[in-house]
Amino acid sequence: MARKASGIDQLVTARELLRTAKTAEELRAAQAVLLPLEPGMSLEETAKAIGRSIRWTCSMRTRYCRVARCEEEAPRTKRALRNRAIATLEQEAQILDEVLVGAARGGVVVVPPLKEKIEERPGKRVALSTIYRMLARLICVVKYGVHMIKLRVDLHSIAV
Repeated sequence: MARKASGIDQLVTARELLRTAKTAEELRAAQAVLLPLEPGMSLEETAKAIGRSIRWTCSMRTRYCRVARCEEEAPRTKRALRNRAIATLEQEAQILDEVLVGAARGGVVVVPPLKEKIEERPGKRVALSTIYRMLARLICVVKYGVHMIKLRVDLHSIAV
């Protein structure tokens, strides 16, 4: 006979996560905790129900319980990783706001001359492609071949 599923102490938080889940991974994590506890499904049945392997389901359950008990940090989202970012998203918005003050009136920005101005702020060399990605991420529609950028919004209405 199999042993009883652990995680009874996370039942309330798992129910709440099941109700408020925004991603499929959050939903699967909540189901991995709830299904063995409430209807009494086995780990194999739970894995089949959520569409993951038994090992992955077990890992998901134990990770969820460790995070709920504050023994481990929650996994970060892909956007939060930004491993090689020169600045945070808020700092990028501030840098662009300072550098593109004159461009708000004209609506067109020539990127290569801005490179030096942007490099002054973080104090590091920045690739041109990084500047294009920064602009595309925050405020602009980018035309790569022409090195011109047309602003979509007024710089003072940036909501970060």
